[in-house]
Amino acid sequence: MASSNSADREVFGAYVSDDSTSQMLVPIIQQLGWKPESVFKGGIAAAVRSHGAMKSPEFLLVDVSESANPRSDINELAEVCEPGTVVVVIGTTNDVTFYRELIQSGIQDYLVKPLTPEILGEAIYSAEAALRAGDIDSGSEVPLDVDKCIMFVGARGGVGSSTLAANAAWYYAQDKSKTVALLDLDLQFGVDAMQFDMEPGRGLADALDNPNRVDSLFIERAVVKPLENLSILGSESPLGDPVMVDPTAINHLIDILKDSYDTVIIDVPRSMLAYQPAIFSAGTDVVLTSDLTLTSARDIIRLLAHVGNVAPNARTHIVTNKTLTGPLNEVEPSDFEASVEHRIDVSLPVDTKTATLAAKKGEVLLNSFGTSKLGSGIKGLLDTIAGGAVTGESGNKGLLGKLLGKG
Repeated sequence: MASSNSADREVFGAYVSDDSTSQMLVPIIQQLGWKPESVFKGGIAAAVRSHGAMKSPEFLLVDVSESANPRSDINELAEVCEPGTVVVVIGTTNDVTFYRELIQSGIQDYLVKPLTPEILGEAIYSAEAALRAGDIDSGSEVPLDVDKCIMFVGARGGVGSSTLAANAAWYYAQDKSKTVALLDLDLQFGVDAMQFDMEPGRGLADALDNPNRVDSLFIERAVVKPLENLSILGSESPLGDPVMVDPTAINHLIDILKDSYDTVIIDVPRSMLAYQPAIFSAGTDVVLTSDLTLTSARDIIRLLAHVGNVAPNARTHIVTNKTLTGPLNEVEPSDFEASVEHRIDVSLPVDTKTATLAAKKGEVLLNSFGTSKLGSGIKGLLDTIAGGAVTGESGNKGLLGKLLGKG
């Protein structure tokens, strides 16, 4: 097992109570380079005994399923853990109050059994990203005059995140006279180039297949350019091709783009967070696009927590798209804001006619319809990002508690 920054601390340790959790956990940690021998039986009681005699690892997963008094046992664990230890707890108690208590006490996450590999993997990857981001000064602010790396991600499919990313790229290139790179990381179903009536080519696929060849000259040859100072890097990989990409190849590509362009816009598919959990750490700004549904509110809470862990210095902006008037939304805007503990920075109205006309013309909405109500809302968001204004604060009080706090 790789050692931590402190030579006498391990990176990871897990104390579980059943074989099924252990079998589910091992392949996940192996993907992160951690050894199966770091998974022990005995639950939280074994963790307390072990780390009363030796230093705790940097990241600790403990099972409280067999604990008669999990609150007391977690307090005992806190007494023997080193400061700054990232702790994920799994158990069988499905109670909002218990969940809130754990999160408020500093626990990274709490998972309720029965688990799935997807749920467990997401928690492990998020905690590992938080561990790596732990030495970043979360109190520092991004200077207002720095070049931007803006990440766009949707809470769910169809909320318009890719449309916002494409319009942002056009706006900063055309109206702000920046050199802009638009990186569409949806390798098989990306639509960013299509919104400019262009095909993406194989530029992104080649860059990820051959990361050692990627430099500014490679990028210049790989992109398509709808405007002189706007470059798009995307892909339409065959559906039979594997979608897993080496995270170091993506990180290297983003670094080259940031060195070569004033502004980098990155369209991030949600699915990428499963194997590239720390991708937001490259961003100066993260735009989370949602609609006013309960499902999106839940996932915005999860995304806010994830961004807070991996990119504490990034400004986070929430956009609600396709917003209806009156009581027609599934969740009212005020209730949405209360649930996610972050204000809605921009609320974009439903305007199917304008969006359809732009699509038929093969151009982004701001090109021909920038003065429409929808276009003005998008410009307002992009001007806020360009000016570096600080947006609404996000909380970190537990996912279920935030979502169900009114109950």
